[in-house]
Amino acid sequence: MKLAKSLFLGSVAGLAAVAGAHAADLPVAKAAAVEYVRVCSTYGAGFFYIPGTETCLRVGGRVRAEYQYLEANDREDDSIGFRARGRIQLDARTATAYGLLRTFARFEITHNTGVYGRDTAIVDQAFVQFGGLTAGRTVSFFMNSDLPNENWGTLRFYDAPTVNALAYTFSFGNGFSATLALEEGAYAAVADDVLIRSGSALAAGQRTPDLVGNVKYAGTWGSAQLGGAVHQIRSNVLDTATYGPVLGGTIPDSAYGWALTAQGYVNLPMLAEGDALWIAATYADGALAYLGFDPDVAVGTASSSVIDAYIGPDGDIDTGRGWSIAGGINHYWTPTIRQSVFGSYARVEYSNNAPAVANDFNEWRAGTNVIWSPVSGLDIGVEVLYSNLDPRGVVGNDDDDAWEGRLRVQRDF
Repeated sequence: MKLAKSLFLGSVAGLAAVAGAHAADLPVAKAAAVEYVRVCSTYGAGFFYIPGTETCLRVGGRVRAEYQYLEANDREDDSIGFRARGRIQLDARTATAYGLLRTFARFEITHNTGVYGRDTAIVDQAFVQFGGLTAGRTVSFFMNSDLPNENWGTLRFYDAPTVNALAYTFSFGNGFSATLALEEGAYAAVADDVLIRSGSALAAGQRTPDLVGNVKYAGTWGSAQLGGAVHQIRSNVLDTATYGPVLGGTIPDSAYGWALTAQGYVNLPMLAEGDALWIAATYADGALAYLGFDPDVAVGTASSSVIDAYIGPDGDIDTGRGWSIAGGINHYWTPTIRQSVFGSYARVEYSNNAPAVANDFNEWRAGTNVIWSPVSGLDIGVEVLYSNLDPRGVVGNDDDDAWEGRLRVQRDF
């Protein structure tokens, strides 16, 4: 019995050995390599390598819900409004032998009711940067894009508008840089409101982009920038019915408006981490949009119509002039609760021969907000803003003022 058992076990072991030898000769299929997403820490948090490339990508966005009260001038005016805004953005960066190659796109869709006006769906930004070159839609180089202004309502300064531009930035090192840019004219889409006499629109088509330049310094203490812009103003043919047989049929020579600005901020860590003080001062002649005025004035606000230029009695183009100064301070009461106090003052003047629609006026605005950020990327806050208008021209001899309040819930990711 023992002999039979031993022969059986020995046979099984032999068969297993032979089978193993044959199995070792068979080809073994290799598992496909798994391409894991790698973190890209070169450009900050949130970037990852696009699989199979050396390009780093960050996907981000925003959702904003906002509710506004605006003191109405007349019974038919809205005094409340609701806003819902969604934003998605992509930031792709690749290191090359010629410098950084960056592509940035930001899309926003907004649904508005009441005092907010109509809905919008826009390409807010879309540009390519290659070395010092910037081409596409980006924040205007006239302003210091680093300003830590936290106000939500309107202040009178060029508040980070996005424009189509072609620019080159020269970096000198140690925080110094200079930029020269060709930009679309400020509010070119409403050019008919720019050149007016007695209510008749006379603006001609745009032939030259705005020439914008700046010199900037950015350091650990803050940032400072000097900026300038030149803006072309053209008239259409003067009609005989309005200007008579002498001026009728003539075309005034083109004029050029201009604007200069000084902007900057200072960090105040001695008060609290994240505190900062900012200021922006601008003078403009024939380019009043750079003061922060939009020719489309919202109903119910304490403001006045603004035009760049008009046709004078001699048939020449006369320009309006003005200046504005805006500033604010941000303070963190706790790491999660911060407050901003801000304001602006603006003055616009025209010549004595200006049409009635061109009003001299002073305007000042002041406000504050308090924001609670219980978790990273989430802001819940309220803001109140007061505006006062002092018209000094023919139209509207009484002061006008208005209060507005906002409640905002916003998540950035």
